[in-house]
Amino acid sequence: MPNRRPSPADIDQAVAALRRGEAIGLPTETVYGLAADAANPEAVRRIFALKGRPADHPLIVHLPDVEAMPAWARDIPDAAWELAQRFWPGPLTLILKRQPRVPDEVTGGQDTVGLRVPAHPLAQAVLQSFGGGLAAPSANRFGRISPTRAGHVREEFGDAVPIVLDGGECEVGIESTIVDLSARRPRILRPGMIGRAAVEAVIGPLGENGEGDDDAPRASGTLEKHYAPRTPLRLVSRAELTTAGRDGRVLALATVPEGAHGLALPAHPDGYAHGLYAALRELDASGAARLLVERPPDDPRWLAVHDRLRRAAAGAGPDAETGT
Repeated sequence: MPNRRPSPADIDQAVAALRRGEAIGLPTETVYGLAADAANPEAVRRIFALKGRPADHPLIVHLPDVEAMPAWARDIPDAAWELAQRFWPGPLTLILKRQPRVPDEVTGGQDTVGLRVPAHPLAQAVLQSFGGGLAAPSANRFGRISPTRAGHVREEFGDAVPIVLDGGECEVGIESTIVDLSARRPRILRPGMIGRAAVEAVIGPLGENGEGDDDAPRASGTLEKHYAPRTPLRLVSRAELTTAGRDGRVLALATVPEGAHGLALPAHPDGYAHGLYAALRELDASGAARLLVERPPDDPRWLAVHDRLRRAAAGAGPDAETGT
C-alpha cells in the first residue's frame, strides 16, 4: 500500500483480509501491530509464524470500545471499569480472567487475557468496522525493535504482510502499560507512559510490580531480552559516549557530545519515548560496530524508557536469543 492516508476503501480491504484470517499491519498510538482476528485460532497462529514468536507467549486483544470487555473477560472487578473509564481509549492494557471462548492461542494457555482499547483513529476505524477483537502484538520479528512507522513494518515483513495501513508516526512510541487485575491486589507487569502514580490515583495503592513473581501471569513484553537491535548495545554515562570511536554510534540526551557520532533524543520522557524505536532502528542500520546509549535520568517518569533500554541491551547483538 502506498505512503498515503488510507481511504475508506483501504480500510474495507483491510477488514476483508482480517475476516479471511489474514494478518495486517495496523497503527496504534503505541507501536504498529501485526493484527489478526483474535477469535480465529488459525489467524492467531499466523501471527506467531510471521513473527517467529513462542506459542506460550500471550497476545493483547485490542477492542473497539469498553463495552466489548465482557465478551473477552469474566469476573471483571470494579478497578477494571474504573481504569477503562479513565484511560481507554489509550495505552493501558488490563490483565483479567478470560472468558472460556477466548482461544488458548491468544492467552498462551493461561486463564487470563490482556485487553485494551487503542486510541489511534485508524485502529478505531478498523475495529469498529470489523466488529470484534484483534490480537495485535508489535509488527516486528521476534525480539527485535518495535515499529513506529508503516515503513518499519514493510522492512520487517515485505510481501509476507501485503496490507499495512499507514497512520503516520505513533504518538506514544513505546508499548502500553500492563496492569494485572487477576490477582488479589492489582500490580503493574510492564511499565508504560501511564505511570504508577496515575493508576494509583484511580484505584488506590498497587502491589509490588509483578515481573518475575511466580504467580504473575506471563504478559507481552516482559521477557528479559526484548526490543533489541542486532548491533551490540550498552547503556553508559554521558562521559563514556565518546568512547564509541569512529566505528560506533551513540544515542544521547538532548545533544550529541563533540567527538561522538550518532543521534540525540529529547531530554524529556515523553519525547524520548516517542522517538526511541525509530532512532534505534536508524542506528542499527548504520553499520556501526557498537551502540552506546546515554543512560536516562534515574527518575520515576523515565521508568518505562529504562525498562525498554535494559531489555534492548540484554537482547542486542546478531546472535542473541530475544523475546517479544
